[in-house]
Amino acid sequence: MSWILLTNDDGLDSPALLPFISALERLGEVRTVVPEGQRSWIGKALTRFDPIEVAAVERSGHTIVTVSGTPADAVQVAASYFETPPGLVVAGINLGYNHGAGYIISSGTVGACFEGWELGIPAVGFSTGIRGTWITWYRHMHTDEAVPVWERLAELCTEILGDIREVDMPGDVVSVNLPWEADASTPRRVVPPARVTYGQIQKPRSDGNFAFSYREQFGSVPLDGTDVGVNRAGGIAITPLCVPTSPQVSDVVRNRLER
Repeated sequence: MSWILLTNDDGLDSPALLPFISALERLGEVRTVVPEGQRSWIGKALTRFDPIEVAAVERSGHTIVTVSGTPADAVQVAASYFETPPGLVVAGINLGYNHGAGYIISSGTVGACFEGWELGIPAVGFSTGIRGTWITWYRHMHTDEAVPVWERLAELCTEILGDIREVDMPGDVVSVNLPWEADASTPRRVVPPARVTYGQIQKPRSDGNFAFSYREQFGSVPLDGTDVGVNRAGGIAITPLCVPTSPQVSDVVRNRLER
């Protein structure tokens, strides 16, 4: 296999980035291309009209290429920035779960993986999260005390990635969600995504404008045997995903609609 592309949607300053680079290097050559800043909740958006600015920076002995665009842009740039395209796209480790259908289709991490699929490159995305007060955890994850946790998660993600590469995974890309507390003993389950949404997140303000306001919600949709259910039970969810497909269409529907 040729080199591994590491990207993310949390940008250059993600606390997961350097530990993940170091861990992945035991699987092969790693080259890193990430957005210059935070690009979460952006899905597989691509920059079309504006030029994408590219820069190379040094962090702890690693050369990291940054792009002014999106995670999907990072994959596109990486495919032609270097002398050869990558043989594998790895995205993450995302700061927050990307489990459940509504969250998956909005995720820049998963979007980068599907951009890999567009280019014919296998792709795996990794995300970690908690149950509880996300803002408190988000502040903690950037502290020195969180560094050993990121190192543990990076090693665990690398181990899971090695196992995924050894089997013929179904689907087009793979999304892995693991709890913040996960270690080598944490149960892993291969499960589908929960068919859940995040609901109304653009809320009106007093000035007549709208602002993003998010609180995780899953309603009454069954979660057992899904990525969300596994994570809620403290396990690691490994979820193969497919590009958009269609259900079976009955003759009644066809007879009504087709001409």
